[in-house]
Amino acid sequence: PDMYPGNCWAFKGSQGYLVVRLSMKIYPTAFTVEHIPKTLSPTGNITSAPRNFSVYGLDDEYQEEGKLLGQYVYDEAGEPLQMFPVMEESEKAFQIVELRIFSNWGHAEYTCLYRFRVHGKPA
Repeated sequence: PDMYPGNCWAFKGSQGYLVVRLSMKIYPTAFTVEHIPKTLSPTGNITSAPRNFSVYGLDDEYQEEGKLLGQYVYDEAGEPLQMFPVMEESEKAFQIVELRIFSNWGHAEYTCLYRFRVHGKPA
């Protein structure tokens, strides 16, 4: 609900995934990832921020390999809120989207995700 340090969804290590069901089927156009700025971090760094990640569209929550919509890098030196356009256009609409995080910016114990948003056009 807010962007205070520690109010995040944290998972162990540097790799993890999140699957979200949207309120309706959409044609995805972009994604945003948000992390706290370095200035709000008690340590002065954001090594727990996601680094390399991909986004997939899924037909249902049990599907193992979805449609790749793009591969991205969250820039730790950039703005806290970063938008990423869909790289792999799809003729298909999706109600379920998977965010797969492959690495973070160096934190050995966990990765923090503050906000992930999906943007698109209703089907």
